[in-house]
Amino acid sequence: MTAILFMYIVVGALAGILAGLLGIGGGIVIVPMLVFCFVRQGIPDAIIMHLALGTSLASIMFTAVASFWAHHKRGAVHWDVVRKIVVGIFTGTFAGSFIAAQVSTLFLKGFFVLFLYVVAVQMLTNKKPKASRQIPGRAAMFGVGNVIGVVSSLVGIGGGNLSVPFMVWCNMAFHHAIGTSAAIGFPIAIAGTIGYLVNGLGVQNLPDFSIGYIYLPALFGIVVTSVLSAPLGVRLAHSLPVNRLKRIFAVLLLVVGTRMLIKIL
Repeated sequence: MTAILFMYIVVGALAGILAGLLGIGGGIVIVPMLVFCFVRQGIPDAIIMHLALGTSLASIMFTAVASFWAHHKRGAVHWDVVRKIVVGIFTGTFAGSFIAAQVSTLFLKGFFVLFLYVVAVQMLTNKKPKASRQIPGRAAMFGVGNVIGVVSSLVGIGGGNLSVPFMVWCNMAFHHAIGTSAAIGFPIAIAGTIGYLVNGLGVQNLPDFSIGYIYLPALFGIVVTSVLSAPLGVRLAHSLPVNRLKRIFAVLLLVVGTRMLIKIL
Protein backbone atom coordinates (compact mmCIF):
# COMPACT_ATOMS: atom_id res chain seq x y z
CA MET A 1 0.00 0.00 0.00
CA THR A 2 2.90 2.39 0.74
CA ALA A 3 4.24 2.03 -2.80
CA ILE A 4 0.77 2.56 -4.28
CA LEU A 5 0.19 5.69 -2.20
CA PHE A 6 3.60 7.07 -3.20
CA MET A 7 2.69 6.56 -6.86
CA TYR A 8 -0.42 8.70 -6.47
CA ILE A 9 1.45 11.34 -4.48
CA VAL A 10 3.72 11.72 -7.52
CA VAL A 11 0.67 11.96 -9.80
CA GLY A 12 -0.78 14.72 -7.63
CA ALA A 13 2.50 16.64 -7.55
CA LEU A 14 2.85 16.55 -11.35
CA ALA A 15 -0.80 17.48 -11.86
CA GLY A 16 -0.52 20.43 -9.48
CA ILE A 17 2.66 21.79 -11.07
CA LEU A 18 1.29 21.49 -14.60
CA ALA A 19 -2.03 23.07 -13.60
CA GLY A 20 -0.27 26.03 -12.00
CA LEU A 21 2.33 26.37 -14.73
CA LEU A 22 0.14 26.03 -17.80
CA GLY A 23 -3.23 27.15 -16.45
CA ILE A 24 -4.91 23.90 -17.44
CA GLY A 25 -7.53 21.91 -15.57
CA GLY A 26 -6.16 19.12 -13.40
CA GLY A 27 -8.50 16.50 -14.86
CA ILE A 28 -6.92 16.60 -18.30
CA VAL A 29 -3.66 15.56 -16.61
CA ILE A 30 -4.99 13.35 -13.83
CA VAL A 31 -7.21 11.02 -15.90
CA PRO A 32 -4.52 9.63 -18.26
CA MET A 33 -2.08 9.35 -15.33
CA LEU A 34 -4.64 7.38 -13.33
CA VAL A 35 -5.34 5.09 -16.29
CA PHE A 36 -1.59 4.41 -16.54
CA CYS A 37 -1.33 3.69 -12.80
CA PHE A 38 -4.46 1.53 -12.68
CA VAL A 39 -3.17 -0.66 -15.51
CA ARG A 40 0.11 -1.21 -13.63
CA GLN A 41 -1.85 -1.93 -10.47
CA GLY A 42 -3.73 -4.72 -12.23
CA ILE A 43 -7.20 -3.21 -11.95
CA PRO A 44 -9.61 -4.85 -14.45
CA ASP A 45 -9.81 -2.97 -17.75
CA ALA A 46 -13.62 -2.92 -17.70
CA ILE A 47 -13.68 -0.46 -14.78
CA ILE A 48 -10.40 1.44 -15.24
CA MET A 49 -11.85 4.45 -17.06
CA HIS A 50 -14.86 4.73 -14.77
CA LEU A 51 -12.57 4.65 -11.73
CA ALA A 52 -10.22 7.24 -13.25
CA LEU A 53 -13.05 9.64 -14.08
CA GLY A 54 -14.75 9.32 -10.69
CA THR A 55 -11.51 9.76 -8.78
CA SER A 56 -10.50 12.74 -10.91
CA LEU A 57 -13.80 14.52 -10.26
CA ALA A 58 -13.54 13.76 -6.53
CA SER A 59 -10.08 15.37 -6.43
CA ILE A 60 -11.39 18.47 -8.23
CA MET A 61 -14.03 18.80 -5.49
CA PHE A 62 -11.20 19.69 -3.08
CA THR A 63 -8.86 21.64 -5.34
CA ALA A 64 -11.62 23.80 -6.88
CA VAL A 65 -12.33 25.45 -3.53
CA ALA A 66 -8.82 26.89 -3.21
CA SER A 67 -8.91 27.97 -6.84
CA PHE A 68 -12.24 29.79 -6.91
CA TRP A 69 -11.63 31.41 -3.51
CA ALA A 70 -8.35 32.89 -4.76
CA HIS A 71 -10.15 34.26 -7.82
CA HIS A 72 -13.03 35.53 -5.67
CA LYS A 73 -10.65 37.57 -3.50
CA ARG A 74 -9.48 39.29 -6.68
CA GLY A 75 -13.06 40.03 -7.73
CA ALA A 76 -12.81 37.72 -10.75
CA VAL A 77 -15.85 35.50 -10.09
CA HIS A 78 -19.19 36.54 -11.59
CA TRP A 79 -21.51 34.94 -9.05
CA ASP A 80 -24.59 36.02 -11.01
CA VAL A 81 -23.39 33.83 -13.90
CA VAL A 82 -22.65 30.95 -11.52
CA ARG A 83 -26.20 31.16 -10.13
CA LYS A 84 -27.68 31.13 -13.62
CA ILE A 85 -25.78 28.04 -14.75
CA VAL A 86 -25.45 25.97 -11.58
CA VAL A 87 -28.75 24.04 -11.86
CA GLY A 88 -27.91 22.93 -15.40
CA ILE A 89 -24.39 22.05 -14.25
CA PHE A 90 -25.76 19.80 -11.49
CA THR A 91 -28.30 18.01 -13.68
CA GLY A 92 -25.93 17.62 -16.63
CA THR A 93 -23.00 16.33 -14.59
CA PHE A 94 -25.15 13.93 -12.62
CA ALA A 95 -26.75 12.67 -15.83
CA GLY A 96 -23.31 12.30 -17.39
CA SER A 97 -22.18 10.02 -14.57
CA PHE A 98 -25.21 7.78 -15.16
CA ILE A 99 -24.44 7.70 -18.89
CA ALA A 100 -20.84 6.77 -18.10
CA ALA A 101 -22.00 3.90 -15.89
CA GLN A 102 -23.95 2.42 -18.81
CA VAL A 103 -21.22 2.58 -21.46
CA SER A 104 -18.01 0.63 -21.79
CA THR A 105 -14.48 1.66 -20.89
CA LEU A 106 -13.80 1.45 -24.63
CA PHE A 107 -16.36 4.19 -25.35
CA LEU A 108 -15.11 6.37 -22.49
CA LYS A 109 -11.50 6.03 -23.67
CA GLY A 110 -12.50 6.94 -27.21
CA PHE A 111 -14.46 9.99 -26.02
CA PHE A 112 -11.54 11.06 -23.84
CA VAL A 113 -9.07 10.69 -26.73
CA LEU A 114 -11.27 12.90 -28.89
CA PHE A 115 -11.37 15.48 -26.12
CA LEU A 116 -7.57 15.35 -25.73
CA TYR A 117 -7.16 16.06 -29.44
CA VAL A 118 -9.53 19.04 -29.28
CA VAL A 119 -7.69 20.52 -26.26
CA ALA A 120 -4.29 19.92 -27.87
CA VAL A 121 -5.28 21.65 -31.10
CA GLN A 122 -6.67 24.60 -29.15
CA MET A 123 -3.41 24.91 -27.20
CA LEU A 124 -1.30 24.66 -30.34
CA THR A 125 -3.30 27.29 -32.24
CA ASN A 126 -4.09 29.42 -29.16
CA LYS A 127 -7.43 30.30 -30.73
CA LYS A 128 -9.99 32.08 -28.58
CA PRO A 129 -13.58 32.81 -29.59
CA LYS A 130 -14.39 36.40 -30.48
CA ALA A 131 -16.64 38.17 -28.01
CA SER A 132 -19.84 38.55 -30.00
CA ARG A 133 -22.77 38.32 -27.56
CA GLN A 134 -23.83 38.61 -23.91
CA ILE A 135 -24.50 36.01 -21.21
CA PRO A 136 -27.97 34.59 -22.00
CA GLY A 137 -30.92 34.19 -19.63
CA ARG A 138 -31.58 31.40 -17.15
CA ALA A 139 -33.32 29.04 -19.59
CA ALA A 140 -30.47 29.13 -22.10
CA MET A 141 -27.88 28.90 -19.32
CA PHE A 142 -29.67 25.79 -18.01
CA GLY A 143 -29.11 24.19 -21.43
CA VAL A 144 -25.49 25.34 -21.59
CA GLY A 145 -24.90 24.04 -18.07
CA ASN A 146 -26.26 20.63 -19.01
CA VAL A 147 -23.95 20.36 -22.02
CA ILE A 148 -20.89 21.43 -20.00
CA GLY A 149 -21.89 19.10 -17.16
CA VAL A 150 -22.40 16.02 -19.34
CA VAL A 151 -19.11 16.44 -21.20
CA SER A 152 -17.18 17.26 -18.02
CA SER A 153 -18.54 14.14 -16.33
CA LEU A 154 -17.59 11.93 -19.30
CA VAL A 155 -13.98 13.19 -19.34
CA GLY A 156 -13.44 13.81 -15.61
CA ILE A 157 -12.69 17.55 -15.71
CA GLY A 158 -13.88 20.69 -13.95
CA GLY A 159 -15.31 22.12 -17.17
CA GLY A 160 -12.85 24.95 -17.76
CA ASN A 161 -12.02 23.83 -21.30
CA LEU A 162 -15.69 24.40 -22.15
CA SER A 163 -16.91 27.15 -19.83
CA VAL A 164 -14.00 29.57 -20.37
CA PRO A 165 -14.41 29.76 -24.18
CA PHE A 166 -18.18 30.07 -23.76
CA MET A 167 -17.89 33.00 -21.35
CA VAL A 168 -15.23 34.73 -23.46
CA TRP A 169 -17.60 34.35 -26.42
CA CYS A 170 -20.23 36.03 -24.22
CA ASN A 171 -18.02 39.12 -23.82
CA MET A 172 -16.56 38.32 -20.39
CA ALA A 173 -12.95 39.38 -19.74
CA PHE A 174 -10.60 36.41 -20.03
CA HIS A 175 -9.31 36.42 -16.43
CA HIS A 176 -12.89 36.80 -15.15
CA ALA A 177 -13.92 33.85 -17.32
CA ILE A 178 -11.18 31.77 -15.70
CA GLY A 179 -12.27 32.80 -12.20
CA THR A 180 -15.95 32.15 -12.90
CA SER A 181 -15.08 28.81 -14.49
CA ALA A 182 -13.18 27.83 -11.34
CA ALA A 183 -16.34 28.46 -9.30
CA ILE A 184 -18.42 26.44 -11.78
CA GLY A 185 -15.94 23.57 -11.41
CA PHE A 186 -16.97 23.03 -7.79
CA PRO A 187 -20.61 21.99 -8.45
CA ILE A 188 -19.37 19.91 -11.41
CA ALA A 189 -17.06 18.06 -9.04
CA ILE A 190 -19.74 17.59 -6.37
CA ALA A 191 -22.39 16.26 -8.78
CA GLY A 192 -19.86 14.08 -10.61
CA THR A 193 -18.47 12.63 -7.39
CA ILE A 194 -21.93 11.76 -6.10
CA GLY A 195 -22.89 10.27 -9.47
CA TYR A 196 -19.79 8.09 -9.82
CA LEU A 197 -20.01 7.03 -6.18
CA VAL A 198 -23.68 5.98 -6.47
CA ASN A 199 -23.23 4.26 -9.83
CA GLY A 200 -20.17 2.36 -8.62
CA LEU A 201 -21.77 0.87 -5.52
CA GLY A 202 -22.01 -2.89 -5.81
CA VAL A 203 -19.81 -3.08 -8.93
CA GLN A 204 -17.68 -6.21 -8.99
CA ASN A 205 -13.84 -6.27 -8.91
CA LEU A 206 -13.34 -2.76 -7.58
CA PRO A 207 -10.00 -2.47 -5.74
CA ASP A 208 -9.87 -2.33 -1.96
CA PHE A 209 -10.38 1.14 -0.44
CA SER A 210 -12.84 2.16 -3.15
CA ILE A 211 -16.19 3.83 -2.55
CA GLY A 212 -18.11 3.32 -5.74
CA TYR A 213 -15.94 4.52 -8.62
CA ILE A 214 -13.72 6.59 -6.31
CA TYR A 215 -10.36 5.10 -5.35
CA LEU A 216 -9.42 6.60 -2.00
CA PRO A 217 -5.58 6.08 -2.03
CA ALA A 218 -5.37 7.91 -5.37
CA LEU A 219 -7.74 10.63 -4.16
CA PHE A 220 -5.71 11.22 -1.00
CA GLY A 221 -2.35 11.35 -2.80
CA ILE A 222 -3.62 13.65 -5.55
CA VAL A 223 -5.41 16.11 -3.26
CA VAL A 224 -2.58 16.51 -0.74
CA THR A 225 0.23 17.03 -3.21
CA SER A 226 -1.60 18.89 -5.98
CA VAL A 227 -2.73 21.60 -3.54
CA LEU A 228 0.86 21.96 -2.30
CA SER A 229 2.53 21.85 -5.72
CA ALA A 230 0.17 24.13 -7.69
CA PRO A 231 1.70 27.33 -6.18
CA LEU A 232 5.12 26.11 -7.34
CA GLY A 233 3.74 25.82 -10.86
CA VAL A 234 2.40 29.36 -10.63
CA ARG A 235 5.82 30.66 -9.57
CA LEU A 236 7.51 28.77 -12.40
CA ALA A 237 5.05 30.35 -14.84
CA HIS A 238 6.67 33.72 -14.15
CA SER A 239 10.17 32.52 -15.03
CA LEU A 240 9.66 29.97 -17.82
CA PRO A 241 8.48 30.39 -21.45
CA VAL A 242 4.88 29.32 -20.81
CA ASN A 243 3.65 29.65 -24.41
CA ARG A 244 6.42 27.36 -25.63
CA LEU A 245 5.74 24.92 -22.80
CA LYS A 246 2.03 24.89 -23.70
CA ARG A 247 2.90 23.86 -27.25
CA ILE A 248 5.18 21.11 -25.95
CA PHE A 249 2.44 19.94 -23.59
CA ALA A 250 -0.08 20.00 -26.45
CA VAL A 251 2.19 17.68 -28.43
CA LEU A 252 2.42 15.44 -25.36
CA LEU A 253 -1.39 15.33 -25.19
CA LEU A 254 -1.47 14.27 -28.84
CA VAL A 255 1.04 11.52 -28.09
CA VAL A 256 -0.93 10.32 -25.04
CA GLY A 257 -4.19 10.44 -26.99
CA THR A 258 -2.70 8.56 -29.93
CA ARG A 259 -1.25 5.91 -27.63
CA MET A 260 -4.67 5.41 -26.02
CA LEU A 261 -6.28 5.28 -29.47
CA ILE A 262 -3.85 2.63 -30.69
CA LYS A 263 -4.65 0.47 -27.66
CA ILE A 264 -8.36 0.90 -28.34
CA LEU A 265 -7.94 -0.19 -31.96
